[in-house]
Amino acid sequence: MSRSGGGGRGRQQPEAESAAVPVPGPCASTHRALAECHRRAARGPLQPEVLCRHLNRALAECVVSMCCPGETDAVRTLCGSSGTALKRSQCERARIDLSLCLEAHT
Repeated sequence: MSRSGGGGRGRQQPEAESAAVPVPGPCASTHRALAECHRRAARGPLQPEVLCRHLNRALAECVVSMCCPGETDAVRTLCGSSGTALKRSQCERARIDLSLCLEAHT
């Protein structure tokens, strides 16, 4: 189910519906690059999911870092390499904390 609101957005881009969601701040340029990549991929032989995956990942990491900076940093620090049982349990706790933070933003 999809709703369309007037919102006065002006012209619409039918091939990039996801671009209708505004992404503020430092993630905006990555979002624009991803939308452009999807537009270009639509004209070529490769699927956008394949061609644009690096931008997809960069945008996801940017948004997650903006929403939950402390939790993201904890996961990067604690889960970056294998270690002791204590470090693995701290990593697991950090991942849970990040999941809870993200859930709070939905």
